[in-house]
Amino acid sequence: MATVNLGAIKFNWKGAFNNSTAYAVDDVVSSGGSSYVCILASTGNAVSNGTYWNIMSSAGTNGTDVGTTLTTQGDILYRDGSGLQRLAKGTANQELRINSGATAPEWHTPAVATSDFVKIYSNEITSGNPSAIDIQNCFSATYNIYKLYFMLTLGSANYFEVGFKNSGGSYVGGTYYSKASQIYGVQSTATSGVFTQNDTDGFSLANTWNSSSPNHADLCEMTIYDPFGSANRTQVQWVYTINQDTNGVMGRANGFGRCSAVASAVSLCIKGNGGDIENSGQAAYASYVALYGMKN
Repeated sequence: MATVNLGAIKFNWKGAFNNSTAYAVDDVVSSGGSSYVCILASTGNAVSNGTYWNIMSSAGTNGTDVGTTLTTQGDILYRDGSGLQRLAKGTANQELRINSGATAPEWHTPAVATSDFVKIYSNEITSGNPSAIDIQNCFSATYNIYKLYFMLTLGSANYFEVGFKNSGGSYVGGTYYSKASQIYGVQSTATSGVFTQNDTDGFSLANTWNSSSPNHADLCEMTIYDPFGSANRTQVQWVYTINQDTNGVMGRANGFGRCSAVASAVSLCIKGNGGDIENSGQAAYASYVALYGMKN
């Protein structure tokens, strides 16, 4: 009967492979992170030689140290074709999106929101009784059409007028106003439904039917076309109403007109004709002015 050496029924660990060491069957060595078992005794045969060695276990892929990949607060970890990668944190208000190749995330700066209807100027008159409201340098090549809105109260003035100024501070056309036409009407306890066509030398708002009624609230919406351009005369049209609670007078005017000369205007002025503008003459109405620009 054959004799079995129980002590030999095991692998013999020999440590790292040495080219000068004589290896016997079942000796096990390590090389390059893998382990190999000797299947034929020999000396000087590399572990890659399959006649003498079989691989027992292969070395795996080294892991990535996430702590060294992510270096800054806010970094993002993602995987590309070769392994884990770092996407550095973006800047304020950036958005995370996938790149155009759909292969990796990236930071994107969104376009600034724009509008075709922009408020250029606004003012609430809370103190003093100004004789005029000058809106300096409000016209530019950015907009061709402007919308002026105001709710103001006449103080000692008889009515409001609107004019335009050039870069030198002079009124366009050499005078405060230009030619305008309006259809006006008034309703009161004494008069009902009187509507009349009237031509005026200037953008004088309803100057015939409210001149005797100071201290009332006036509401206006005016459209202004191409004040900054120098190829055409500035054109305007407006809707204008008054409300005088003390004597029951209410009125409305629709007007239109144009500047008397071709000139480039940069500023706008609202003036009280014959007096000032009252900031609180009518407690029920706020004194407010706003100008908007409209892009083509």
